[in-house]
Amino acid sequence: MKTTYFKICVMLFAVVAVVSSCDDDFLERIPKHGYVAENYYNTDDAVLKAIEPLYNYAWSGYNERAIVGMGSFRANDAWSPYLQGEFARFTITGLTTELMNAWSSIYMVVSMANQLIYDMDTYATDGVSEAVKNQARGEAMLMRGTAYFYLLRGWGDVILYEDNIDATTTPVRPLNTEESVLKFIIRDFERAAQLLPEKGSNNHPSRYVAKALEAKALLAQSGWNKNGQRDEATLRRVVELCDEVINCGQYRLLDNYEDLFRPQFNDNEETLLAMRWADPLLGEYAASNNLISDLAWSDVTDVNCWGGSLHASVDMIDYYNEEPADSFRLRGTFFTPGRRYSYIWSEKGGYTYNRNWIQCKKGVVGTKADCDGHLAQQASPLNTYIMRLADVYLIKAEALLGNNTSTSDANALAAFNATRLRAKLPAKSSFTFEDLIRERRIEFCLEYCNWYDMVTWYRWKPQYMLNFFNSKQHRAFMLNQGDLILNDDKTMSYRCVFPGTNNWYFFDQSGHCYWSDCLRQSETDNTVVQTKKQGYTFNLDSLAQAQGANYSPIVLTEANIFMPYPESDVIQNPYFSQPAVEYVFKEQ
Repeated sequence: MKTTYFKICVMLFAVVAVVSSCDDDFLERIPKHGYVAENYYNTDDAVLKAIEPLYNYAWSGYNERAIVGMGSFRANDAWSPYLQGEFARFTITGLTTELMNAWSSIYMVVSMANQLIYDMDTYATDGVSEAVKNQARGEAMLMRGTAYFYLLRGWGDVILYEDNIDATTTPVRPLNTEESVLKFIIRDFERAAQLLPEKGSNNHPSRYVAKALEAKALLAQSGWNKNGQRDEATLRRVVELCDEVINCGQYRLLDNYEDLFRPQFNDNEETLLAMRWADPLLGEYAASNNLISDLAWSDVTDVNCWGGSLHASVDMIDYYNEEPADSFRLRGTFFTPGRRYSYIWSEKGGYTYNRNWIQCKKGVVGTKADCDGHLAQQASPLNTYIMRLADVYLIKAEALLGNNTSTSDANALAAFNATRLRAKLPAKSSFTFEDLIRERRIEFCLEYCNWYDMVTWYRWKPQYMLNFFNSKQHRAFMLNQGDLILNDDKTMSYRCVFPGTNNWYFFDQSGHCYWSDCLRQSETDNTVVQTKKQGYTFNLDSLAQAQGANYSPIVLTEANIFMPYPESDVIQNPYFSQPAVEYVFKEQ
């Protein structure tokens, strides 16, 4: 533990060495040498440049790979046995590399934010305006609160600290309770909202970004460990904050869902907060979005990538099949048979996906030409969303649903239907909590956030969510090339490879192959033998249990909802084996 914190803090005291002092464009840095904190903070431009690593460099260890497994695979958005399969199987340990990298990276955000606040109070000269000092403090608190929000929903009890010097002199310290962490997060967002400007500029956030995140944290707090009942006063405050953000006039839902995931639309009007990565042409690996290599493959790009195995979970396919008209969000999230993309391989007239499969689309940005030249191996220009306006609408809808089983309240419906109407779907006349889960899963699928919402719901309604995880989700069922057929009614027929194998499908005694909506002649002959109208049934759990001698379903329990702490920290800090304590908040 001491070694971890010491390394982090040493890096942070030297953070000004990686930013330039006067470049106007966000993230276009030309490193200069000779700066130390004592002589760096002399101008507004210098301070604004010092903020920038909080949006990329600090997050790189989390974004490099762990973000997919932690935020999406655990939610069962998608699946690949070759990419962080242990996150989807819930078999990670304190020795899992990506888990350790994520833990260190998110704490790097905390330490960098602490250092920036300290530097504003200690080293910023009269050459820095008070407005920019406050903006720096506000952005630091915004990102520190965001980092702790990830830590809370990933690990539960974690260590809070807001003084790097104190953390290096006393690095072995107890875990703080989940309730303390939530209180800390909300306090940071409240302060950020007070310090940040009314309007953001040059892609730095406005105070309404902090209000949006405060609403999300308060929604979590309203039901966190409260025996299934959310606090009504807190829910009303959530709605007030959401309305402030929605009505401030600075943000709007983009008309085209698909555009949200094209680099030409980075920093769009729907973006509230994002990891903003360095230009791939700068060659700054630690500040670049390197997910492209795990997501893309040679058919869809001209840079070296080794991905392509990531495909939709059967749960997501079932969701899309319930409402085939939800095609705009489907095509923006997954490649499906026959889909054409004019902006991928645009120099060749576009790209048509001709595989009988359903592979990842979000994060796949095409070729160098499709990115105006700004693409390299392990370096995509695409921002990583932390929060966009669609989230605020659905937070408001959830707060207005509150403790009810369903609602037809006009304000709640307007918020809930905002994302549906953008997706060109008919408005609902009422919705339930289950409807809300479904809407969020589709809207934010493969944006590395669905699991964190599920943890929040679990802390509110633990038994409901355990039932959801274990009876309504089907994990680790593999689809391969040839395992999906697009039907005439736009639904998708799929078959599954048995968990833990690469080539064993489900068959009846006559050798007919089980597909999701019909029985087909054999593994290689897709002639339909029996349909659902003719009495065909498809139950993955029953098939797996009946045909797999060694089949063991993935079961989520209270013991594995939260991730284990990194083993090195547990060994070095005896407090990790002791109960968490309340955090002692400092006077401000």
